[in-house]
Amino acid sequence: MALALPAIIGIQVHASELPPSLQPLEIQEIRPQQVTATATTTDLWERIRRGYAMPNLESNLVRDREQWYTNRPDYIFRMTERSRKYMFHIVEELERRNMPTELALLPFVESAFNPQAVSSAKAAGMWQFMPATGKSFELKQNVFRDDRRDVLASTRAALDYLQKLYGMFGDWHLALAAYNWGEGSVGRAILKNQKLGLATGYTDLTMPQETQYYVPKLQAIKNIVGQPEQFGAQLPEIGNHPYFKSVSIVRDIDVALAAKLAGIGLEDFRSLNPSVNKPVILAAGTPQVLLPWDSADDFQQNLQDFKGPQLASWTVWVAPSTLKAAEAAKKVGMSEEQLRAVNNIPARMLIKAGSTLLVPRSHTAQHDVTESIADRGQVSLSPEMVTVRKTVRAGKADTVATLAKRFNVSAANVAQWNKVAANAKLKPGQSVALFVTLPAGGQAKTVAAKKPAPKSKGGGKKVTSKKVAARKKA
Repeated sequence: MALALPAIIGIQVHASELPPSLQPLEIQEIRPQQVTATATTTDLWERIRRGYAMPNLESNLVRDREQWYTNRPDYIFRMTERSRKYMFHIVEELERRNMPTELALLPFVESAFNPQAVSSAKAAGMWQFMPATGKSFELKQNVFRDDRRDVLASTRAALDYLQKLYGMFGDWHLALAAYNWGEGSVGRAILKNQKLGLATGYTDLTMPQETQYYVPKLQAIKNIVGQPEQFGAQLPEIGNHPYFKSVSIVRDIDVALAAKLAGIGLEDFRSLNPSVNKPVILAAGTPQVLLPWDSADDFQQNLQDFKGPQLASWTVWVAPSTLKAAEAAKKVGMSEEQLRAVNNIPARMLIKAGSTLLVPRSHTAQHDVTESIADRGQVSLSPEMVTVRKTVRAGKADTVATLAKRFNVSAANVAQWNKVAANAKLKPGQSVALFVTLPAGGQAKTVAAKKPAPKSKGGGKKVTSKKVAARKKA
């Protein structure tokens, strides 16, 4: 269903995304359509099928994607097998919000249901949120956790976003296009078609290739799930019951110990708690973990009976000043290699004052990490700088003063280094020694002291740039 542009643009499209002439328009928000409640079934796939509520898309691109998936049965099985941990929760949330249940299949398109997936554009998690959009939907991202990967938080945020987009466009296909391409991009594409007197439905818009294939991919997966036998697809059995249970965490605890107390493998624990990106869970920032339904009670009982010296062998240390990694490691009793590895610190980088580093916790430490640090901890780095000797060759009309200005050093120092007067003129090609500060790893070279290119008569340089299509949540 295509709407007149005022009905599309008037709801929550950022001013920066649209032409100024459209910004004053306002209308009442369109509410998501109602989905008929599903009958009781023991098969989650059947429950999803019964909740299909989006209009079907018929196109050659859908047929193309159906063929692509059909030719890869192992890939379909791996994706659907991976989804069994998360699908029940997503379907429950969709039905609670009266949203079409085929949206539960969207993570197949986004990430193949891999909560650790990261795109080349730095979108992360099952639902592939970009950093900025994740923050706008209250997904915390710090050095200790990334809620874009969190099963509960990212699902809540994704469904919030999809509801918002449907409220803006009144059409699920356009809402999905906006999820992938950005609401402003879809709004502008609709406006362009309206000005040309063209239709404004999903298939009528000019979109990047990725977005052209986006809804057809979901439709193809919807069709395969709807009639797997027709496509020769094998879907793993997924029961219509919860896979996991949420358990409260009141003390900092090592990830490995938490998995052990739950009686599950470390990989299984991380698959349900993918937002935790360090070897320790900080209770003040991550007050709950997800565990397989049958393991939750065992975990709580084993935690209550735990007699070990401490639950967490790691804590947080705040750098009091800017330090080299070796200096910081010495202060906290770690090897430099271990400090770098656990805190993701590259070589030749300084640790800036105020950075929150994960370090070993002493056996006598009584206090857990505070909420302010657990929620907002960051590691800030800057390149190590070294002073190197650089030899340059003077150009025509160069002087000590012009070279000093060009290399951001004082004329007095240049004169001293070369045993000349501070106001001395230099001969073309004359070698001049300079001592300049560079990032560690920089090499001293003999280079010609080129002058800046003269400005054109037009008053400046011509700058060209590539216009990059904004992917969803940019």
